[in-house]
Amino acid sequence: MNILNIEHISKIFGGRVIFDDVSCGIHEGEKIGIIGVNGTGKTTFLRVIAGLEEPDAGQVIMQNGLRIAYLPQNPPFPEEETVLSYVMGDKAEFDWAAQSEAKSILNKLGLTEHGEVLAHLSGGQRRKAALAKTLVQDFDVLLLDEPTNHLDNEMLSWLEDYLNRFKGVVIMVTHDRYFLDKVSNRILEISHGKLYSYEANYSKFLEMKAEREEMELASERKRQSVLRMELEWAKRGCRARSTKQRARLERLEALKAGKAPAGDANLEIETVASRMGKKTIELHHISKRYGEKKLIDDFDYIVLKNQRIGIIGPNGCGKSTLLKIIAGLTEPDSGEVELGETIKLGYFAQEVPDMDTDQRVIDYIKDVAEYIPTKEGKITASQMLERFLFTPEMQYAPVSKLSGGEKKRLYLLKVIFTGANVYLFDELSNDIDIPTLTILEDFLNSFAGIVITVSHDRYFLDNVADRIFAFEGDGHLQQYEGGYTDYLEAKRRRERQELENPAKDGSTKLKNRGNGASGDKYGKSGADENAEKKAANKEWKQNRPVKLKFSYKEQKEYETIDADIAALEEKLAALEEEIMANATNPGKLNELMEEKDRTEQKLEEKMDRWVYLNDLAEKIGV
Repeated sequence: MNILNIEHISKIFGGRVIFDDVSCGIHEGEKIGIIGVNGTGKTTFLRVIAGLEEPDAGQVIMQNGLRIAYLPQNPPFPEEETVLSYVMGDKAEFDWAAQSEAKSILNKLGLTEHGEVLAHLSGGQRRKAALAKTLVQDFDVLLLDEPTNHLDNEMLSWLEDYLNRFKGVVIMVTHDRYFLDKVSNRILEISHGKLYSYEANYSKFLEMKAEREEMELASERKRQSVLRMELEWAKRGCRARSTKQRARLERLEALKAGKAPAGDANLEIETVASRMGKKTIELHHISKRYGEKKLIDDFDYIVLKNQRIGIIGPNGCGKSTLLKIIAGLTEPDSGEVELGETIKLGYFAQEVPDMDTDQRVIDYIKDVAEYIPTKEGKITASQMLERFLFTPEMQYAPVSKLSGGEKKRLYLLKVIFTGANVYLFDELSNDIDIPTLTILEDFLNSFAGIVITVSHDRYFLDNVADRIFAFEGDGHLQQYEGGYTDYLEAKRRRERQELENPAKDGSTKLKNRGNGASGDKYGKSGADENAEKKAANKEWKQNRPVKLKFSYKEQKEYETIDADIAALEEKLAALEEEIMANATNPGKLNELMEEKDRTEQKLEEKMDRWVYLNDLAEKIGV
């Protein structure tokens, strides 16, 4: 049953078409994920449903009494309020049930100091408070804009379970692909002003989108082939007859007016990393405390060339601190970090540094460099911006005109534009759209350098990391080989072993050296062997290509099909003349009309066959 209908919505921002006559219905119990490149209108879509933004045309019709709760991407915060009073909002101070629920949700999200003033919280903690405030409301429809940002893996699991148990409608914008897989049962994709609906989770959506795009391309190929044939007919008709069939000429005009499907612009990332010498990054007995809290305790590790390291752990455990120590932005209490002479760092901070919003987009990049080397040679800042989906019009607009996600993508480009050979990414996947993440993953997998990333994005870690360091309490880091899924499996195995052998509890834990089982100083433990195995698994033997050719029957048909089509056209023309001549003879007229329908059907079949044979002939090279 539909509880909410979006009818013929259109919206334009600064000359950019966000929605072009978009319609869809939303049913009870649906868990909908909104997908699209940053700047396509995902947040605007939520705001229109929430009634916070008016479309230029169209309307949103909803069931009477429908209650909507909305978590915006950047909610306002009254800094003088306490966490609990902010979350409770308009609820009565002595509503003990609501207060108990609020405290429970805050605890699940890691905010245990309920009397803390909001002004003292970090940006991530405030976001969690805003999520708690949204969840304690009474609602039938829950609108969430980036709810997974700043949530660690335990909190993500709790939120997945919460949303799956919720009986109402959830509409969410998120770039966490595993989260979409586990929660969503429908995907809405916004692309080029249009809305595409898929009854699927994220994994199935990828298959269905590929099928849709292939069908659109097949239809376009057919349109182009039929258009070529119709143009040939028009030329031939001019020579053969003085009049042409009006319906067919109209169809020719319609074919000429048709548009090819709008394909998604592909973000392109390509740079040449600076040369890296033998010495990379060496961390010697690093320790760090904040007050009484021990974050890092005697961590010792030497990073290998081309290594991909993922750093995980609960919020506040020290992940970002470790990254800042490597980047030289924070001093350790003891120990030291040594960088090789050839090491050039590119550091991507969790929060986008303050931008001059009056500055032009292209000037923001030119502050780093005018040119960047690639495998094809040097390219300009403008060309690199185009590869990052910033059109020439956007490049000369002020930064203030960009969406939040576009600003994050611009910041990412600035980091990549440095030509670094070591990338340090702190929560890179927050606010970066899925298409950009997918391309970035491919780039990092072929990048000739080191990648160290702090991330809660499990999908990203699976695709990028070949070694995980997990903060597991009291400043200790535990090393695991592989990506996030490998880490989970290894951790479960270790926990089972500890349960089965309680006397040996703790004996399986590695020291903070990253040395692996072999005790190799450089952490080669088997990582190189694992990498070789992964590479071997990717090898495959290509099947012998099948040589395309006409069958005997197809060859004969190809030679005669033009004549067959011409004969059917002549027959149709003759039938139309007979129909005109027998307009007053009902019996004969019915017979002629039936014959005309049969002939038109045969002509349509011949035309479809002509498209197939001509496509095959082009591939064969006939």
